[in-house]
Amino acid sequence: MKPFRPERLPTYPLVRRPSLVGLDDLSRPPAAGTTVARLLADLPNVLQARDFRQFLEALRSAKAKGKAMVWALGAHVIKTGLSPVVIDLMKRGWVSGLAFNGAGIIHDFELALAGKTSEDVGPRVRTGRFGMARETGEGLNEAIRKGAERGVGLGQAVGEMIARSTFPHKRLSLFAAAYRLGLPATVHVAVGTDIIHLHPRASGEAIGRTSLHDFFLLAALVRRLDGGGVFLNVGSAVVLPEVFLKAVALVRSQGLRLDGFTTAVFDFLRHYRPAENVVRRPHGKTGRGYYFVGPHEILIPLLAAALKRR
Repeated sequence: MKPFRPERLPTYPLVRRPSLVGLDDLSRPPAAGTTVARLLADLPNVLQARDFRQFLEALRSAKAKGKAMVWALGAHVIKTGLSPVVIDLMKRGWVSGLAFNGAGIIHDFELALAGKTSEDVGPRVRTGRFGMARETGEGLNEAIRKGAERGVGLGQAVGEMIARSTFPHKRLSLFAAAYRLGLPATVHVAVGTDIIHLHPRASGEAIGRTSLHDFFLLAALVRRLDGGGVFLNVGSAVVLPEVFLKAVALVRSQGLRLDGFTTAVFDFLRHYRPAENVVRRPHGKTGRGYYFVGPHEILIPLLAAALKRR
């Protein structure tokens, strides 16, 4: 067999070829002391830079239309020091509701009470000391039990407890802020994943009852995404993407319209479930999903600064 030879290759002039990047798409070097608005305008009009600007417009449109803007936050958002940034956005009307996995209440509680959180898991688990903080286990389990008795959700029970406490740093609590502002804050627990489940005051009945209450509350928030709302999944790789997809399924099972909304994932790695359950699967005939890869401690302040600019 003879080697194939491209002797009759059909070439064409480069200037006639359609291209994906042109002069209008190139970035401009930022000037010294540039503003956030100027920086965004100077980004190249390609890939995630273009997606980021489009996503900002989706959020601005949702706010202008009064549509839901739901922030689903993994505990990593709190552990990377972003609670003040999110609370500021809540006060400015960029958040309609919050959703957390079970670890969210732990780091929020500890930050409000002690001004610090996040154990060094490796050394602590080897010595049998991991997860044994007394106040965390007792305080949160007691709040959950009382919430179950009153028929309220887990997020409200914790938020109300912290808001009414004498904790020295409660101004940093996302749950307390949500309670004060009248915003829903839901918690979606996988039993056995959180340190407070190790404590003797943990009640599976109370945890299940309050967390199921919060699932149906989240479904009501998801219903409000129709026609221009935005759902953000920030830092949860498994639980919240699964819960979100089931909330979408529940809303549509009732014959309700749920279409034309935007979703986005912010995380430092690409994960299967956020990509499928948040970015790709939930949309109807219209809508768009985005996936932004990068450190939360950089991306979320940048997002907040961009939203706050005039």
